Amino acid sequence: MERLPVALCITELDVGGAERCLERLATRLDRDRFAPVVYVVAPRPEGDLACLSALKAGGVEVCFLGFRRKWQLPLAVGRLANRLRRQKPVVTQSFLFHANIVARLAARLAGVPVVLSGIRVAERRSRWPLRVDRMTEGLVDRHVCVSQSVAQFAQRVAGLSQSKLVVIPNGIDPGQYVAQTPADLRSMNIDAGRRLVTYVGRLDPQKGLPWLIEGAKSWLGRVADCDLILVGRGPERNALESLVAQWGIADRVHFLGFRNDVPAILARSELVVLPSRWEGMPNAVLEAMAAGRPVVATDVEGVAELLGPNAAAQSVGYGQTEAFVEKIVGLLGDRELAGRLGRENRRRVEQKYTIESMVEAYESLWESLATQTNRASRGSAESQG
Repeated sequence: MERLPVALCITELDVGGAERCLERLATRLDRDRFAPVVYVVAPRPEGDLACLSALKAGGVEVCFLGFRRKWQLPLAVGRLANRLRRQKPVVTQSFLFHANIVARLAARLAGVPVVLSGIRVAERRSRWPLRVDRMTEGLVDRHVCVSQSVAQFAQRVAGLSQSKLVVIPNGIDPGQYVAQTPADLRSMNIDAGRRLVTYVGRLDPQKGLPWLIEGAKSWLGRVADCDLILVGRGPERNALESLVAQWGIADRVHFLGFRNDVPAILARSELVVLPSRWEGMPNAVLEAMAAGRPVVATDVEGVAELLGPNAAAQSVGYGQTEAFVEKIVGLLGDRELAGRLGRENRRRVEQKYTIESMVEAYESLWESLATQTNRASRGSAESQG
């Protein structure tokens, strides 16, 4: 059977949720049925990032287009179109906004039969990406949304056609998080015996971290043996460190920067917090669940879908500081409840959010659309004949 050529396009290969999703998808596709090539709009990074190393190890070809500026978009479109003409993919699947625009324009110029974009967040930072998506929707066959709530946002706020929206949740390998050896506190410059409340993600305004720190001054005073750690990097780090010093809790809040041992850190953690203002389907919650940890998160896009029946016990509205603090203190003080929620979180991931289920959903979607397009082309040719 002839393999289906697929082009996977992303903005860059930094370490993030979309990048990990693409890497897991590309490396686990059935190679007897699919022939993937990854296109990266940005230049090749210095050194080997985890996602790039995994793609290489999986035998996936990666092509860097070498563009980073908005004004270079026409050049990126032209270069990708040329690459696609040589590859001749049947399906183009993109991830993230800039890659979505470049890929849909290039794919249509190159005559790619099936064009799909990925919508990974309910974008509330700016409205212009929503307008661009709406203006270019005619170039797209399907938008793959990471959650039902993102699909609803795309229809209601962005104005995209419901008939083009498909939901494929993120997937994860629970085996990478089970039976992990907990991280050594000394590697984080934290005193032995401390209990950890953990945030994992970008230090970005989207993530609501000033609000998290404002509430932390309250619960840290009530739970003397716990510290808060923030794993990740981003533009808000300096401001957040100043805020921590202002509140007088610098000895209890630790900024760890980027870490490649997140599963081990989660194994050491008591619970995971997510204070986001908006999301799509947060990988931090998914990873915490896979590690068997309870969560205290804001009730933003994707959270209720991930947590399922235990969502009310582990989420509050953004800005509900007292409720957020009480949930943290309650879980830290009730090991039986925390353990039960953690076990049920892990079981839910194993049942609904595995990499295998995510990959199978993409494979089925691509094959279905490719078959429909092929039939339509044959029908058109026969009618003209």
